[in-house]
Amino acid sequence: MEDKQQAVQKNHKVNLNARKSATITGVNDVLSFDAGEVLLETEAGILMLRGTDLHVNRLTLEKGEVDVDGKIDSLTYSDSNTYGKSGESLISRLFK
Repeated sequence: MEDKQQAVQKNHKVNLNARKSATITGVNDVLSFDAGEVLLETEAGILMLRGTDLHVNRLTLEKGEVDVDGKIDSLTYSDSNTYGKSGESLISRLFK
């Protein structure tokens, strides 16, 4: 069964253009988003985009694609197998 899961996995790519827009593939889920932060579950782990005036322009979860516009200040990955650990919030795990 593990081989089937690996075959279904999408390629994960991040294309950042002049810190004004990002196209991300291999996205499994959008966990949260607002003007200052976008939190995505990707094939490579949890991805946090931070910046100002962030806007999710296009979201196609069937294809695993997300476009984000705004001023992007940082991209941070966290291991996805820690996601959902009981007793601890995702944000507290990211800032350890």
